[in-house]
Amino acid sequence: MRVAVIDLGSNSTRLLVADVEDGSLTEIERRSTVTRLAQGVDGSGLLKAEAMARVFATLDEYRAAIDSHGAEATIAVMTSAVRDAANGEEFATKVAADYDLEARVLTGDEEAGLTFAGATSERPPKGHRTRVVIDIGGGSTELVVGTGHTMDFHASTQAGVVRQTERHLHHDPPESGELQSLSTEVGTIFADAVPDDVVAGVNGAIAVAGTATSCAALSQALEPYDATKVEGYQLTLGEVEMLIARLAAMDEAERREQPGLHPDRAATIIAGTVLLGQAMRAFGLQRVEVSEHDLLRGAALERAAAA
Repeated sequence: MRVAVIDLGSNSTRLLVADVEDGSLTEIERRSTVTRLAQGVDGSGLLKAEAMARVFATLDEYRAAIDSHGAEATIAVMTSAVRDAANGEEFATKVAADYDLEARVLTGDEEAGLTFAGATSERPPKGHRTRVVIDIGGGSTELVVGTGHTMDFHASTQAGVVRQTERHLHHDPPESGELQSLSTEVGTIFADAVPDDVVAGVNGAIAVAGTATSCAALSQALEPYDATKVEGYQLTLGEVEMLIARLAAMDEAERREQPGLHPDRAATIIAGTVLLGQAMRAFGLQRVEVSEHDLLRGAALERAAAA
């Protein structure tokens, strides 16, 4: 079955077209566009007109790509920004009607489950390793713990790259006090979200989504981006700390020129890298495995299974 999934996230709008058969997925096309749908949501509680317009322009392109591939099922999933916004339901209704998509606003539980399913889909269904999947988004970070393919615990936290950038980073480059306040807030959010006994049981980690893949690409100075070198990359806490120091010493124009970083992520990558470092510290991790298998993959597998 050919499935097309669009993830309307808080920072980026992403597309996956894939063939799914008997739980196995073959990618046909994958795209990602930074649209910053969550712009201003933390302060106003509303999706801004200009942010929605960026998403609609991207959906025009994605709908054409979907049609060219002849997808049998076309779905759109929406996360933190749409969940949090007072006009989120109106936005979701327009997406469904205007682009002929099965549109769905995910709860935090659903987002965590699909992310965990996507991240673990190519791993053995049984095993003794208990992993945390770290999914840093624009408006929230999902911390999902489980063994094999079974999710045991998750926390959907109000910490994301757009939200925390808007709250804390008001200078370019950011001032040291801004970085400290960001780190302190995020560290507290993560520590409060996960019980000590859950932390103690974790002995591995998978980091997914744009911040993690960007860090892996930056560490390897990948130009152009090479998914085969990002998938499975072992990213250490030391590398993350060095990236924070390096990126925070630059202004946005300089960050946009860094090999491995998509220019459109330059505005939020500092907050993202701080979030990743704090998530690793919350679980006592010295390294994480970076993966491109995430919410998109989980949603595609779920939709094909329901057919």
